[in-house]
Amino acid sequence: MERKDNSVTSSPRLPGEPALSALGLGAPALDPADASAHAFPDGGTWRVEIPSVEGPEAVGVVLKEASRLDVPIHRISQGSGVWMLRDAEIVEMVEATAERDIELCLFTGPRGTWDTGASVRTDSRGAGLRARGHDAVAGCVEDAVRATELGVKCLLVADEGVLWTLHRARTQGVIPADTTLKVSALIGPVNPAAYAVYEQLGADSLNVPSDLTLQHLTEIRRVSAAPMDMYVEAPDDLGGYVRMYEIAELVRRGAPLYLKFGLAKAPAIYPYGAHLRDVTLDTARERVRRGRLALDLLERHGADTGMSPLGSRLPGDLKRFDTAQ
Repeated sequence: MERKDNSVTSSPRLPGEPALSALGLGAPALDPADASAHAFPDGGTWRVEIPSVEGPEAVGVVLKEASRLDVPIHRISQGSGVWMLRDAEIVEMVEATAERDIELCLFTGPRGTWDTGASVRTDSRGAGLRARGHDAVAGCVEDAVRATELGVKCLLVADEGVLWTLHRARTQGVIPADTTLKVSALIGPVNPAAYAVYEQLGADSLNVPSDLTLQHLTEIRRVSAAPMDMYVEAPDDLGGYVRMYEIAELVRRGAPLYLKFGLAKAPAIYPYGAHLRDVTLDTARERVRRGRLALDLLERHGADTGMSPLGSRLPGDLKRFDTAQ
């Protein structure tokens, strides 16, 4: 939907602005034309996502820390995949997040580095982390069906073909119609044309790389209203970027936007297992703390009033290709 009133988010206070202006070093005025015209269907411009929460114990840690630091959470996502969880673990995660009215998003199926193909490890990174062949797509669909039957309502995908297949599956009742599909940062679009294509293929939110410029976000918002996911702090394998001081402007230009909190300088934890328990729980806890730091910045910059109501998860009306074709 379009924003009904973007008076707050169109002119957030820039970091250091009063002090720099007093020294004659004030920044140029913000251009209202750069602001996104879009919002979530509930009218909010931003939501909070805590990623890389790899099992029920990590979910518990995140929920406890969120309560302690008063961090509102709209979505919790996992990266190792549905296949790395037992049914009982998925149910426990579903129940714990449902109790707090938080959307749970689990990753689907085989992908690039967990397959027999080696092209993704070459200098060219050929093929990326996509689903290789029919069997890999089938594995993703198997994960999707299993997860939704256990109560999961959001699925993470890293392949265009899997995205289109799962979108068709929900339109035909193979998985619930209200299942949301989230495009992974592993294949995130980097230009407006690609972003619009992913929306048409069925994406309900799209993780863009954290190195996109503010102008890139504005360009995307001129062609698509599909919710955007962005690491305010990206893990090292996605660049390690930390963009805390841009957070108000990221919201102004990128809305509707999920603010995600990864961790730079943290060990990789995919695929998760008990051998990684301590680091996984420690990093889950710290991601929530990073969220608190970001929320404090939004408040200081006068851009904290646009948060979606807790419990919001649907993306609104989006553009789709005809599934009958």
